[in-house]
Amino acid sequence: MTVHFEDDAVRIHKTVASPYDNNAYIIVCKVTNKALIVDTPRDAGVVLGEAQHTDVVSVVITHGHRDHIEGYADFKAELRVPFGLHSSDADRLLPHVPDFNLKDADTIQVGELSLKLMHTPGHTPGGVCLLLGKHLFSGDTLFPGGPGKTPTPEALKQVLMSITGTLFGLPDDTHVYPGHGADTTIGAAKAEYEVFAARQHPADLCGDVLWCVVLCCV
Repeated sequence: MTVHFEDDAVRIHKTVASPYDNNAYIIVCKVTNKALIVDTPRDAGVVLGEAQHTDVVSVVITHGHRDHIEGYADFKAELRVPFGLHSSDADRLLPHVPDFNLKDADTIQVGELSLKLMHTPGHTPGGVCLLLGKHLFSGDTLFPGGPGKTPTPEALKQVLMSITGTLFGLPDDTHVYPGHGADTTIGAAKAEYEVFAARQHPADLCGDVLWCVVLCCV
């Protein structure tokens, strides 16, 4: 089993799946062995194999982009548990329908663990993050070095507001586990963002935007 973090209360598994190197996470309550899966990429068997010795009680999808939902039907066929997605991204899941809608400030209980949902639109309208103590599962909202890709300047402004207005309110030592790639912390992201905020940017900026290097998509 690939354990990414562990203490007396929680064990977090990180599994890389799909051709897009998606990070899927399994959050396990150590007291009850109840577990939550974060995201449903292709190669469901890889993720489900990691979770096989746990009692999975629900699945949360951070947003509706194809690489995060491509394995949905396979996960659904194996797990008789509720799957949640924000209503603003629900149309991306068609013809499937999520079992419950994720809402800002909702709480998801996993055994004795309580996870807080944070609606962080911008990368997609229904993007969410999950907070467990000082562990943030950020989907494609926040990565080391910048936000997730945005299709329009308006979407970039929205994701920046989600990051600076919501996520940057968390303690600096909060660990950030994104939907792809390596971890970061809120403190590191704040320091990188300061570099970005100190510079002038074109009004049509969007696409792949890094805090320190800008790859502009007009």
